[in-house]
Amino acid sequence: MEQKWPNAVFIRASFIGFTIFVALVTKPTLAVDIYADPEMIVQNGTTGILRCTFKSHEVVSSSTTVSWSFQPNDPNNKLSSPPNVIYYYSGGKGFPGVPEFRERVQFVGDINKKDVSIQLGPVQFSDNGTFFCDVRNPPDVTGTVARIELRVVRRALPQTNATLIIGAVCGALGVLVLVALTACFVLRHRTRHDYEGCTSLESVSSQAPQPRKKVESGLEGSKSAIPSGPLQGPVIYAQLDHSGSKNSFHKMEPVVYADIRKN
Repeated sequence: MEQKWPNAVFIRASFIGFTIFVALVTKPTLAVDIYADPEMIVQNGTTGILRCTFKSHEVVSSSTTVSWSFQPNDPNNKLSSPPNVIYYYSGGKGFPGVPEFRERVQFVGDINKKDVSIQLGPVQFSDNGTFFCDVRNPPDVTGTVARIELRVVRRALPQTNATLIIGAVCGALGVLVLVALTACFVLRHRTRHDYEGCTSLESVSSQAPQPRKKVESGLEGSKSAIPSGPLQGPVIYAQLDHSGSKNSFHKMEPVVYADIRKN
């Protein structure tokens, strides 16, 4: 038992040391990141640039290769299968591909700046399809191929007009938003004013006691109290004695002494 223990420790230490040695000496394979526009629209008969760039952990050298290929949308196109190479770059030189693109493809990128774009023109309706951009920079030899869907149209919207239209639409939207905010502010201010009612100064003045009028004279008071129409004045009655003597029977007869009328 005492002899087996040192052997097990030696084997484990040897395995760990070998793993560290492999990790330090050998360099893992890295991937190339390739970027391209997913879709592009070009007017028939004009020239378009298919842009493609890449990122690599290795320095670009003469062993770096670039491959552009094409897959048409039309199944009746003779280039429909398999994807055909239209441009190839290797050893610092470019090589044309299939005859259909030989005179129409030109390399416009800079391999040292990791730009491998190509120019295609004049564009034809038969160019509707998918273009593939593939880059290998050893030892970075793995990576996902970039794809560009090319759509060839009869007439494309000029870029200047498109910019003007987009600017006009954005301006109109901005004006509408400003008008809406202004209307909301005015409505909110008016609602708050209606809720609060009069101001504090107006409230105090409305609640202040009214000054009492001077007491009018009796004459003015009586005049103000008399209605405007003709009224019956007070009637004074008196009792007349027709007996002629003190002991005789007294016959009382009411007589009107005065009938005061107020016009």
